[in-house]
Amino acid sequence: MALLVTSILVNYIDRGALSVAIPDIETEFSLSPTQKGLLLSVFFWTYALLQMPAGWVVDRYDVKWVYAIGYLIWTIATAMTGFVGGFTALIFARLLLGLGESAAYPAISRLIVENFPERQRGMVNSLIDAGTKIGPAFSILAGGLLVDRYGWRSLFVVLGVGGFFWLIPWIRYVPSRPHAAASDATDTKVKDRPSLLQVSLHRSVLGTSLGMFSLGYVWYFLLTWLPSYLIDVHQLNLKETAVSAALPFLAMAASSVFWGWAADRLIDRGRSPTFSRKLISLSGLTIAAVLLVATSQAQSSTACVALLTGACCALGMFTANVWAMTQTMGGPAAGSWTGIQNCIGNMGGVVSPLVAGWSVEQTGSYQTAFYVAAGVMLAGVLSYLFIVGPIKEIAWRKET
Repeated sequence: MALLVTSILVNYIDRGALSVAIPDIETEFSLSPTQKGLLLSVFFWTYALLQMPAGWVVDRYDVKWVYAIGYLIWTIATAMTGFVGGFTALIFARLLLGLGESAAYPAISRLIVENFPERQRGMVNSLIDAGTKIGPAFSILAGGLLVDRYGWRSLFVVLGVGGFFWLIPWIRYVPSRPHAAASDATDTKVKDRPSLLQVSLHRSVLGTSLGMFSLGYVWYFLLTWLPSYLIDVHQLNLKETAVSAALPFLAMAASSVFWGWAADRLIDRGRSPTFSRKLISLSGLTIAAVLLVATSQAQSSTACVALLTGACCALGMFTANVWAMTQTMGGPAAGSWTGIQNCIGNMGGVVSPLVAGWSVEQTGSYQTAFYVAAGVMLAGVLSYLFIVGPIKEIAWRKET
């Protein structure tokens, strides 16, 4: 758990570093708002599209080494970013970063299914999720201060070089496991594992994937555009932005841990996973949508940050339980399901920075971007209510 949480922390620090560096990069390379949106979006092209192949691989081969290779690739990409000489090279580095990071969530889901029972997965996933929120907060806070003093290139070099040290304990202490081809004859779970096509056609996979798209849309809208929004609309300087933009992510991390624990306690007391995890998750998405609309109307930076913090706390209710639901339903197909879900979910990361960039350029305002994000979240609520089935392991061998 310690290594998994640390790795996802590094993962989100690396991917979020661009958002705090983008004002200086924009100036150095004379980027238009549309180019800036493209640069913030391109990471998700490889990250999202390679989720399904990554899920297939981690369900069949030694997840320890699959994850180690992915981690190495994304760390190299982060360090490379500090040495690029132009817009095209930046695009390439972001594509490479997405390629490496595509292994993360499928690998982590596979490891959680193998090592933790359902009644513990809310807390386990919430700790992982906390890393995804503390990472951007640290990236914005410490990264903003580093960029302000030493320039944007220093941020990527420090992150890239520092990230390599995680590989030492991972390779030394994490045990290997036989890949699926070597254990087909004796492992019942391997025999029960459905094909990637069978998983992708299941109704609940579609439902959770659409729900994840709604989360991906709003999460990456905030992750990529929040610093620029605070600077452009509320006239904060870089240091003020670093502190103000970090607060909602830190609050979301604390909220996620609490609500993951709360769902596990409800299950321990006899409530079903369906009731416990869906109730908390969908309440969170609904509250977050309302608060995000209110954020766009805030007149002061203090009110804006307070409303954003509340919206992120509500999002934590969803993120604490969304992966636990997928892992329980997926069972032996958890890696493949995670890959499909994260592929579709991260299409939100492809779309939202581009939509935000286009709408800001066309209207001169961020309000439309906030409204669209809120509407997408409400669509995610409907998806979990009417498409996703009960939160219990699917009997894949009975499927046709």
